[in-house]
Amino acid sequence: MELPSEAELLRVFIGESDRHGHLPLYEAIVLEARKRGMAGATVLRGIMGFGADSHLHTAKVLRLSEDLPIVIEIVDTPERIDAFVPVVDGMMQEGLVTVERVRVKMYRANHQRDHQA
Repeated sequence: MELPSEAELLRVFIGESDRHGHLPLYEAIVLEARKRGMAGATVLRGIMGFGADSHLHTAKVLRLSEDLPIVIEIVDTPERIDAFVPVVDGMMQEGLVTVERVRVKMYRANHQRDHQA
């Protein structure tokens, strides 16, 4: 797949314990993005954060949170992002979704990896 130089970044901010059916919500969103042929998705796990309720979630050694912040990032064409936002909306109970314009500098897939020294 080729991305245009002007694309959009979809960011989904949720909690690690959020679920969609029997799956963690982040996993359900990534699997749905893959199924729909999106350019790619990345899940980032935060070590600290808070949301609309101001409840602090942290990964401190003595107090491990079971609901750390999760951010899912997807870059694709504006049309594909626009079509995917309602899908994400239907999967989420709470969280934040943002979309911003981005400039794609590189997008490469290494289909043939050379592991020779």
